[in-house]
Amino acid sequence: MDPLPTPATQAGRDGLAALLAKPRTAVIGLDFDGTLAPIVADPEQARAHPDAVPVLAALAPKVAQVAVITGRPAGVAVRHGGFAGVPGLAHLTVLGHYGAERWDAVTGTVSAPAPHPGVAAVRAELPGVLDRAGAWQGTWIEEKGRAVAVHTRRAADPEAAFEALRGPLTDLATRHGLIVEPGRMVLELRPPGMDKGVALSEYVRETGAESVLYAGDDLGDLPAFAAIDKLRSEGLPGLLVCSGSSEVSELAERADLVVDGPEGVVRLLGALADQLG
Repeated sequence: MDPLPTPATQAGRDGLAALLAKPRTAVIGLDFDGTLAPIVADPEQARAHPDAVPVLAALAPKVAQVAVITGRPAGVAVRHGGFAGVPGLAHLTVLGHYGAERWDAVTGTVSAPAPHPGVAAVRAELPGVLDRAGAWQGTWIEEKGRAVAVHTRRAADPEAAFEALRGPLTDLATRHGLIVEPGRMVLELRPPGMDKGVALSEYVRETGAESVLYAGDDLGDLPAFAAIDKLRSEGLPGLLVCSGSSEVSELAERADLVVDGPEGVVRLLGALADQLG
């Protein structure tokens, strides 16, 4: 049994204490890529850490809800996570596309509104934009249904390609009513109005949670961190966990607790499950 680590901040220690005192009113929020699943060069090959599902199945029945909040389509996260049909995961929800899609373990179905028309327009223009930016070589497009992402991790100089594309992709997104969400060597073009902070805040209110833990690893998780900061200012205890990464320092600087990537997240969740008996 791993011991529970001690958060570095008083707010984090208060959040952990509240979760342990009343786990049945706690929500556990988790990013997927980089948090439950190791980052890989091809996102289609990403899979949850092998111990993630067993640990979640042990923890979920002891808390109010576990929510996986991801930019991926909900169904993709469910498949890559191996979440469907697992005993013990009845309290699991996947909020895909930053909350625009929702999969509940109880029903096993995905609910979602109609897609934003700007996504199709951007998808059609994107190859030409990449070609004109001189950044096509080594970059590739990920189709995400309600969004589209451009990855530069395979380029000869990933950071240079990332910076070269930021402006042109922002212009393209703006023309079609979308926004650009930067991440770890990826720029995602998606509809505005939803982010992980909005999704997490709405879910906490929906469930009536009295405490919340959120773990993430990338820039897209900063809105969720901000949401917990706001909830804490309103009197709801919360714990911010960074799934450590040398590529993104902003989260580590704001987190109450930094763990060693998905392996560390799994150990933390396992320690929580053990502590809750």
